[in-house]
Formats: sequence, structure tokens, C-alpha cells
Amino acid sequence: MGRRSLLSGAAAVAGGAALTTALPTTAEAAARPGAAAATAAATGTQTAVGTPDYITVAPGDPRFPDLVRGINQRWVATPDYVRLVTTTSQAVRAVQEAVSAGKRLTVRSGGHCYEDFVFNKDVQVVIDMSGMTQVYYDSGRNAFAVEGGASNLHVYETLYKLYGVTLPAGSCASVGVGGHISGGGYGLLSRLQGLTVDHLYGVEVVTVDKNGTAKAVVATRESDDAALRDLWWAHTGGGGGNFGLITRYWLRSPGATSTDPAKLLPKPPSEVFVHATAFPWKDMTEASFTRLLQNWGAWHEKNSAPDSKYNSLFGLLKLNHSSNGSIVLLTQMDATVPGAQGLLDDYLAAVTAGVGVTLRAMTERSGEHAAMPQFAAPRKLPWYIATDYLSGGNPTLYGKYKSAYARKGFSATQIKAMYKHLSRTDYSNPDALVQVDSYGGRINAVKPGDTAVPQRDSVLKLQYQTYWTDPADEARHLKWIREFYQDVYAETGGVPVPNEANDGCYVNYPDKDLGEAAWNTSSTAWNSLYYKENYARLQKAKAAWDPKDVFRHAQSVRLP
Repeated sequence: MGRRSLLSGAAAVAGGAALTTALPTTAEAAARPGAAAATAAATGTQTAVGTPDYITVAPGDPRFPDLVRGINQRWVATPDYVRLVTTTSQAVRAVQEAVSAGKRLTVRSGGHCYEDFVFNKDVQVVIDMSGMTQVYYDSGRNAFAVEGGASNLHVYETLYKLYGVTLPAGSCASVGVGGHISGGGYGLLSRLQGLTVDHLYGVEVVTVDKNGTAKAVVATRESDDAALRDLWWAHTGGGGGNFGLITRYWLRSPGATSTDPAKLLPKPPSEVFVHATAFPWKDMTEASFTRLLQNWGAWHEKNSAPDSKYNSLFGLLKLNHSSNGSIVLLTQMDATVPGAQGLLDDYLAAVTAGVGVTLRAMTERSGEHAAMPQFAAPRKLPWYIATDYLSGGNPTLYGKYKSAYARKGFSATQIKAMYKHLSRTDYSNPDALVQVDSYGGRINAVKPGDTAVPQRDSVLKLQYQTYWTDPADEARHLKWIREFYQDVYAETGGVPVPNEANDGCYVNYPDKDLGEAAWNTSSTAWNSLYYKENYARLQKAKAAWDPKDVFRHAQSVRLP
């Protein structure tokens, strides 16, 4: 689906087929714009009684190939059918019918799951949220409602252009918020404004009880019932596909009490600096590579406190494989803060000090970002234009990903391993890299147990990536990224076991290798790498809200 052709609440009908449009249930009507007085009706649960039809796409339908795969072309499913829902009541019915028929179901929001959690050989029913994309102010809850199929860019555009506010979520435009928010999404404004879940007021989830009955449940951070509050908390970083089908979020920052929508979520900077520069690999020695990574780590150790003057600066150090031709530094910073230009200059000077490589324009693609030679010198752009421009993504590639949090800069052993694998001559791939993101700032102003995201004192976040176009090349690319990652974390069993330097992995960058003894030789299980001490409470929520384990995948929260 093109990022500018998203369905917005009404489903498109192919081939002239008739579509019965749903009349909303009381709870759904209450949650729609202009119906604030009835919103209280949605605080309990609703069942699938009297709900109307949805769209069903089965094998043989020309749309089927588009609906049984995500962005990562490695994963293609062969379900019995795909249900596209446009209302909560339709979602309840779709879940109920699958459960009653004993069919294995999964849920697709934006299709960006890196692993086969949605599209796998066992799935029989995919419930697709593409038709639920509304973003609006709900005066009854005094919060912004966002349906589970909305994309990041659609959320940004609606919140900003209509209300002047935003959500500190990811930079990829087409990522669906259904999974992104629930996993603790972050992005270029997170050092300034925290994680997505730090602004989560409530969630509407289709759950299945012990009797196999599907119902929609609304849980908020103000829920008096402990089980409901645990359900809300589980969606503040517990990840998608664990507890139910997310139909709607409500967003309002903690402490926001105004009834003016423009004061309920953070405001983005009106203008930002965007800068992109490249370090040519042909000039890069191991000593200069080492100095660059030492500089990057030291700067973030010094400038990542919650009250840092650099909270509005977010950098992406894109350590491309040498076959790409360059290492890239991409930076966005609030251009309106006092002395912004000087702060940006000082940051660039600190990161590049002593590297001994002449910088040049970014003229090659780097990961999800196209070449950006026009930003060789920092340029001011309006915030939304910059956000739109930087929102990359390519839905035609095969890929593998790994992640890590870092509490401090890299050790000499880690830097040596990075240089070794990024400069290997027996492997050539311009689309292989590890991206090291700025982290910390206001993210670290929240306690580890206040949300389900336990990593609240890291200063860097890493995403290991490799992409390819020929499925026959998969083994070669998997071998490289697995060996790379295992060597970087060799001192802790091949994975970033939490210690004074590392702090586990990011659940929104899932990696099934974490559960494989061949690649995780530590004594720390995959669930502890993602959730640490929060896992037991997530299991409690799982037992309460998905006791039949309907919503499951290779790394879903396990029943206790």
C-alpha cells in the first residue's frame, strides 16, 4: 500500500462487489468524533452480537498476494483467508469466528514485523487493520484516538496540521501504529519527548476469555480495576500479538489536564536542522574507525541526561559495510533552541575530532535513507516537511535485523569486532550496516517499571541490518549478520546481556535467533533480553486476558 493512499475508515471495493457498511455499536459510536457524550458506554466490554459483515479476501482474489506478506519479503503466508475490518465490532466478530472454528489467527497493522510473527506457515486467518486508520480528538476521553491500522505519517500529519501536536514515534512513514506503539516506539523526537508509550492514556483491545468468547475491552492508566490497569500497562512496551487485537489507542501526556486538544500532547519544533555527511571508507583505517566510535560513545555518555541541552538532537551513525563506500552521519536538531547552530557545530566537531578523514556529501543510499547530497551543510526545514522527507522504506527487499541497547560507549573489543565485519572482503553488500542511534534524554526520565519498557538508562540504540533482493542469497546474508552480532557481544554469550555496558534488545526489532542456542550461548533467555524484570507482570496480564493463548507467535509472552 502506498503511503499516500491509505484507507481512511471506509474500505475500497474491488471489481464492483457490494460492501455492507457497518452501523457502529454503542461503544464504537461513543468513540467516534462528535459523540463525546456517549463515550462512557465504551468503558466496559462489547461482544460480537449483531455486528455486520467485513471484507474477506481468499486465495484466487487478485488482492490476495498483497495481503499475505509484509514489508520483509522473506515472509509470505498461505492463510485460508484475510479479513479486512473497518470497525471494532467487525474485529470482534472476525476474532470470534476464527476462534470458534479453531483456526490459528494473526493480526496485521502496517506489515513491518521483521520476523514471521504475522505471516508464517501455521497461520490460517490474517485479520488486516488497513481499514481502521482514523485519527481524531475524542472529547469524551479528552485524548486523541488513533485506530490500530493508522500509519506513522498519517498520525503525524493529522495531529500536527489539525492540532499542532505530535507523538514521538518512528521515522518510517508506513509503519502501523498498532504494533509500533505497543512495543514502545521511539524516533527522532524521543530524546526530547520520550517514547510513544509515555503518552499512552488508553487502549481498546479485542480479547478472548477462557470460554473462547471474544470481546472488546477498554483499559486506561486510570483504570480502577487492577486487571484492566495491567492490560493498559502491558501495551506500554509489551509488544504486539501478545494479548489481543488492538483496535484503538488514546493518547494524552501524563499531567495534561487542559480540555484544549492543542495542549494534550507534545509540540514538535517549528523548524529543525537536517544534516547528512559521509566518511569515505577508502580513507578509513581501523584507527580512524575506532576514534569515530569512541567519539560517538563519549559524546552520548556526556549529553544524554533527561535535562541535557542536547535533548532535541538525534543522530544516526550509519556504519555501512565498506562495499557501500561510506559511513554516514545523519542528524536532526531543533533549530529554534537558543544557540542551536553553535550547539550543532560543537556536536559535529566532537564526533569528528581526530578521525582524520575528509568528510564529503552523502551520495549513496544508506539503509532506508536515499542519498542526501543537498544536506552536506546543515539546512533548516519546517518540522513536518523534514519528517516526511526522512520517512524512508522499501517494501521489495528481503531482510534480517538484530538490536541492542547500550548504556555507555563501545568497548575496544566491540569496536574491533565491528571494524572486522564491516570491512570484510569475503562479504560484499552495500545494504548491510549497523545503525547506532542517539538515545536517552527524556526517555530516561521514566522508571523501568512505570511502563513495560525496562531499558530506561541507555544512551545508544543499535539496529543491525542486512538487505537483499534474491532469495537464493539468504544463507550468505544471514551468516554475515549472525557472525557480526555474535562477535560484538562475544563476551556475554553472543547477545547483549544486560550489564554495565549493554541492556538487552528491543522487542520491536524482533530476532528469533535470540532463542536459538547456536546464536545465544548465554544463560539469559530471549524474554529477559527484551523485558528484563517486567516479564513476570506481562505473563500475569497474558493469563488474565489471553488465557487460551489465541494471540501467539514465536516470541509472544508465554502463559505462566
